[in-house]
Amino acid sequence: MEEIKFALDTFYAVMAGALVMWMAAGFTMLEAGMVQKKDVSEIVTKNLGLYSIACIMYLACGFVLMYPAGALLEGIIPSIGTSFGLSTALPNEEIGIPYGMEYSQQADFFFQVVFVATAMSIVSGAVAGRMKLLPFFMFAIIMTGFIYPIQGYWNWGGGFLNQMGYSDYAGSGTVHLCGAAAALAVVLVLGPRKGKYGYDGSVNPMPGSNIPMAALGVWILWLGWFGFNGGSELAVASEGSAIAVSQVFLNTNMAAAGGVVAALLMSLVMTGKMDVTMAMNGAIAGLVAITADPLSPAGGTAVLVGALGGALVYFSILFLEKSGIDDPVGAISAHGIVGIFGVLAVSVTGGASFVTQLIGVLSIAGFTFGASYLVTLAINSVMPIRATDEEQDVGLDVSEIGIEAYPEFK
Repeated sequence: MEEIKFALDTFYAVMAGALVMWMAAGFTMLEAGMVQKKDVSEIVTKNLGLYSIACIMYLACGFVLMYPAGALLEGIIPSIGTSFGLSTALPNEEIGIPYGMEYSQQADFFFQVVFVATAMSIVSGAVAGRMKLLPFFMFAIIMTGFIYPIQGYWNWGGGFLNQMGYSDYAGSGTVHLCGAAAALAVVLVLGPRKGKYGYDGSVNPMPGSNIPMAALGVWILWLGWFGFNGGSELAVASEGSAIAVSQVFLNTNMAAAGGVVAALLMSLVMTGKMDVTMAMNGAIAGLVAITADPLSPAGGTAVLVGALGGALVYFSILFLEKSGIDDPVGAISAHGIVGIFGVLAVSVTGGASFVTQLIGVLSIAGFTFGASYLVTLAINSVMPIRATDEEQDVGLDVSEIGIEAYPEFK
């Protein structure tokens, strides 16, 4: 019986990880649809590259940083080692999992590594259209191998946030806020796309190349999120865990629906039209908002949480755009601002301490932003991270890739 339970939970972890891995396709399609057609091949290359880099770096050192057997500074700085031992059938002695595992360590690694790639995907959307490829990949190495795992250790690896009682079920803070804080840091160094703002500070629209493709990306993300949140229950082979997984699926779906409706209503009230890009971001915002606690609320409460996230992302996108922060896909708003809301909302839906949740927000955002900002400055001192105005004019497909996504459209 124990072997069957182990096999079922292992299979569930692997399949949930596969759903989250499929989110990489969602991010790729969303970003490709939201950038201009001259930058589509380049953004696809970024997403293929970042996913691969995340997998390699998390195997090389990230997994053992996030789940160390010891610490250089207890609860804050994890010990350094390598995760390469996962290539064998035996557990890696350098990895200390703080929760009772009822499935294989290899399955746990796979489920965790796709979360790392998700955080890095948030960065790629925010810097689209003007960040050069090689500096982006250099940043991805540091982000996925070191920055993400260290702050992940604070929560899921048994670090100081975990010890304080910080609650973040599937990562509104640990994954989404982390990715958004890194994105904000890079964007501040990078600056806006050429032509986004007029000399008088006015905002010039730069519409995406393919709305149906972007919408397909959102649908893929919505589907993948069932693995993201549902898999975070970490078990399914008992009656209690099966019911919990079902509740998580229900709440995840309802929150996304609430986010879409709220964003559409905000758009209708404010402009008289229903903006499809806001609807898409509303879905993502609803999903991010519920991710910190998709288990505790009833379905109706999940709709409300998602709706508040959808309303929040609408105003956040407009505010950041007017503030000079150019984010082509709204990633900083949907994952960062709403991620903060999601973490703090657990104090209402899940009974967590508001102060502890706030400390979690400040710690994750502060460390990730500061580290990412310094890393970006360092990379920029070695090679320019920003494409020149001329390169942006012809498009990064031509200047960086050499293959245009839409060669027939000139």
